[in-house]
Amino acid sequence: MIPPHLQKDLPPPPPLRRLLGPSFILLGLGLGSGEIILWPYLTSNHGLGLAWAIVAGITMQFIINLEVERYALIYGESVFVGFARWLKFLPGWFIATTFLGFAWPGIGLAGATLVDNALGSKSSLLVGILLFLLIGTILTLGKHLYHTVETIQKYLILVGTPFIILLALYLARATHWQALFTGLIGIGPNYRFLPPDISLVTLLGALAFSGAGGNLNLAQSCYIRDKGYGMGHYSPKIGSLITNPTAPRHFSLSGFSFPLTPGNLTRFKKWWRLAQVEHFFIFWLLGLVTMLSLSLLAYSTAYGRSNNPSGIHFILNESSAIARSTLPVFGPLFLLVTGLMLTATQLTVLDSTSRIITENLLLLRPSSSSPAPKTYYLVLWLQIAFGIFILLLGFDQPRQLITISAAINAVTMCIYSVLLLILNRTRLPPPLRPGLLRSFLLLLTFVFFGFFSYLSIRG
Repeated sequence: MIPPHLQKDLPPPPPLRRLLGPSFILLGLGLGSGEIILWPYLTSNHGLGLAWAIVAGITMQFIINLEVERYALIYGESVFVGFARWLKFLPGWFIATTFLGFAWPGIGLAGATLVDNALGSKSSLLVGILLFLLIGTILTLGKHLYHTVETIQKYLILVGTPFIILLALYLARATHWQALFTGLIGIGPNYRFLPPDISLVTLLGALAFSGAGGNLNLAQSCYIRDKGYGMGHYSPKIGSLITNPTAPRHFSLSGFSFPLTPGNLTRFKKWWRLAQVEHFFIFWLLGLVTMLSLSLLAYSTAYGRSNNPSGIHFILNESSAIARSTLPVFGPLFLLVTGLMLTATQLTVLDSTSRIITENLLLLRPSSSSPAPKTYYLVLWLQIAFGIFILLLGFDQPRQLITISAAINAVTMCIYSVLLLILNRTRLPPPLRPGLLRSFLLLLTFVFFGFFSYLSIRG
């Protein structure tokens, strides 16, 4: 049985600058799938008439993520614990769907392929294996797990994103900007909203990966807990078993609650406002600008090329066009930057999935003290071993692996949108529950993903 919540007062929120971090991680998760791979792939083949779907996809994930944050702010535990308190079978569901959705090493292979092409080593398999081993080493030796992941994503995004935006601004012409602006209202080259020949599975995957995607959105509750948002201030954090001997080896996954006093309710309103501001500017705004910039760059440099549909050739086409239109060095530099961003995404995916699987494994037999750090690192290295095994089997089309993963995750998002709505509307104290507008938007997200999932399955 999961222990009940202990009561403590809600701590006062720090300044906004000290809360920056969790949204960088979630944005980094989206960079490696939807932002660098799927949306530019669709744009290079179908034009910018799908720009409206980019806005819709990231906005729906913004709504989901904030409701995930709401629960973790209030209880200082992951939303998976909340689900397990309600429905005992859900830990098994989250373990299965997380593994099926993210075990395939498509993002890591894509990163290795781009780094390999940038360096001219002609051995993407070897580069991929080495990158997976490097990821495992970084996560294992980092003293504080959350701080390690946040630091890597923050610096790569702050360096890589401006580079991509500047390239897009330099290379885009007036006709390209016009295509982008008309695409925001669903007008594409000879189609409205959806091209007649588009792969609905790929579109569904791109919508799911307009941000973290799938169960990774729910891992936001782990990150804001570890950052110390709200009642997460009192929760223990995972530390390295090797380099951090003082980190706790056993702790409870159960969080805390606060009495509904006027002081605590006032502090919660401040926390909630700051959490929304942080997530809006870092995840929604920066994420949207980055996705639109990458799509504009793909359209400006690779649209209409005959070999775009093959694997990730559209990125190589982009690189060649960038080298011709700027300086030769910028072509491989673009591949190197995007390859490293994809590698960082694979690192964060492995961290997020290991957290999700670990917590849900322990929730199958909950106790007052669980070996979370030991279980986490065991799950992490098993996933790395599985990813390397898939690479050794000869899978060499990362975009196909990413598309399959994304489609699976879109279906899971459809399901947990309703679960999250019910959880927050029934399991949170009445003054802290989402209002009617947010509830309606979450329900609309369920309908949207449900509709496109149905079209993909039927097709």
